[in-house]
Amino acid sequence: MIDSTAKDDLLRYLQAARDALLWKLDRLSEYEPRRPLTPTGTNLLGLVKHVAAVELGYFGETFGRPFFEEPPSWYGEGAEPGADMYATADESREQIVGLYRESWRHADATIAALPLDAIGHVPWWPEERAQVTLHRVLVHMIAETHRHAGHADIVRELIDGAVGRAEGNDNMPPGDRSWWEEYRGRLERVAREAAAGAAG
Repeated sequence: MIDSTAKDDLLRYLQAARDALLWKLDRLSEYEPRRPLTPTGTNLLGLVKHVAAVELGYFGETFGRPFFEEPPSWYGEGAEPGADMYATADESREQIVGLYRESWRHADATIAALPLDAIGHVPWWPEERAQVTLHRVLVHMIAETHRHAGHADIVRELIDGAVGRAEGNDNMPPGDRSWWEEYRGRLERVAREAAAGAAG
């Protein structure tokens, strides 16, 4: 007999995404998780900071349970665009990870305190859909966190080739470096053949 509730299941999927995102910071120098690796500046520590801010908003303000008494300059409506997507030189990795873990505790307290059908209000959404349930917010945050964990997976691979979803469970086909180089080469050939066929 399965003993979990719907809330337990949702929280388990959310926590799996949280853990996957944080794992992407393991064994990196101070520079590497801050390094912008896409044209839009995506970096590992920024992804963690952003998801922390998003959790604090959705499980905080949305349900009348704000986390910050005095919000930092990078958080909320008046913040510079993208300010939550990178760690400043003065913000240590430990501070950002600590903030993220605090956001979990704050979110988990909201989730424990309220039923799934509790009504909240998302002030940054259009008014016609700003009224939400805790259930909807949990589903939204699961999707949001897994999406950013996927971004982090690609960014981490660009840094040092490390891939996967968890320590000891990379969820990838077995293969050494030469196998992956051959595989990637095969995909490149297929892509060029398809492009040539479409052009012809």
